[in-house]
Amino acid sequence: MSADLAIQVAIRARLVATSAVTDLVPASNILDRNATPAPRPSIVIGEAQVVDEGRSIARTRERVFHTIHVWKTELSREGVKEIMAAARAAIRSARLDLGAQYHCVDWRVSSARAMSDPDGESSHGVMVVDVLAEEVSA
Repeated sequence: MSADLAIQVAIRARLVATSAVTDLVPASNILDRNATPAPRPSIVIGEAQVVDEGRSIARTRERVFHTIHVWKTELSREGVKEIMAAARAAIRSARLDLGAQYHCVDWRVSSARAMSDPDGESSHGVMVVDVLAEEVSA
């Protein structure tokens, strides 16, 4: 399994296991796949970028930036901000479990923004989760 997939799985597992998140978004609407249109409300774990962070010849560290999209039907952006705050707290609550192949060295929500969707009925939040993962030697 790649580091970005391990992180994707870990983020979803953390979100669906956190009642503060599932009180706002049903677990069935926390998705790690494309859903067009996304159900409302929803959290969609989206794009990932992987950057080599190897500072040694072994090159065992990767920094992964995972984008999380939050959708809610509302005229304001209050609900989407509330969902993002719950998701951020869930992600920050403990080290992400990346399985046997990777160790989560460091993690954080590096950015979050909320905007009105052009449809005039929805709010859209975008968060970036920044994870430094290291391969575990066998």
